[in-house]
Amino acid sequence: MESNVFLEYLDTAQIALYGFWVFFAGLIWYLQREGKREGYPLDTHRVDRHGDPITVEGLPGIPSPKTFKLADGSTVAAPDPARADRRPIAARQVGFDDRYGPDVGAPLEPTGDPMLDAIGPSAYAARANQPERMVDGSPMIVPMSSVSGWGVESRDPDPRGMSVCGLDGAAAGKVIELWVDKAEPQIRYLQVELSGGRHVMLPSGFVRYDASNRKVKVASITAAQFAGVPGIASNQQITKLEEDRICAYYAGGHLFATPSRSESLI
Repeated sequence: MESNVFLEYLDTAQIALYGFWVFFAGLIWYLQREGKREGYPLDTHRVDRHGDPITVEGLPGIPSPKTFKLADGSTVAAPDPARADRRPIAARQVGFDDRYGPDVGAPLEPTGDPMLDAIGPSAYAARANQPERMVDGSPMIVPMSSVSGWGVESRDPDPRGMSVCGLDGAAAGKVIELWVDKAEPQIRYLQVELSGGRHVMLPSGFVRYDASNRKVKVASITAAQFAGVPGIASNQQITKLEEDRICAYYAGGHLFATPSRSESLI
């Protein structure tokens, strides 16, 4: 009986190698597909010759919807076209082509207040308007005065009562409260009372303390621009959407707070 010539050229190691290649290729395909549950299809802001919008899915395509159960018991489906971010962009693209629309990658020129219109560094995700929560369901970020056992380390400057100064050196208000992250021992926000009586939040990452002069210095925005900081609905908690909007406002100030910041260095 003649032996099978094909099997003479195969052994266990070779079969295992080919099997691994097939498995790894399938794994890459699966991960690439799962990574497109959010953020796809890409919107190019361009149209084809028929006037239809051009979107990009890539290969592999977008997976079928899957329902995920969250820690609080609620569910969310992804992908979900109803959750797509369709906020209007208050800007126009430079380099417009009458046939196909704006050039891909063309810069945006703001048409309104870019620090509030989510343009460039002021952009933020439309996250859930719910606070981050602890395991027990309580809000994670709260005023220090509302939780027991919290205080400022004696060797650190206590910002409460300090004047808050903008990039122009002018005073915008004073710090009246500290908001802490109960999950981590740190200050997340300084609550500032402006001269007009309004309270706004100041992320701790945007401040520099001048303890000797009892000042909190902010290089992101001017003193007058503190009046435009997005507010919060509750004085006992801050939502994820409010956090993103507030941080985006200060971040946008590094490019849009003054006209000189928007211009090139040369």
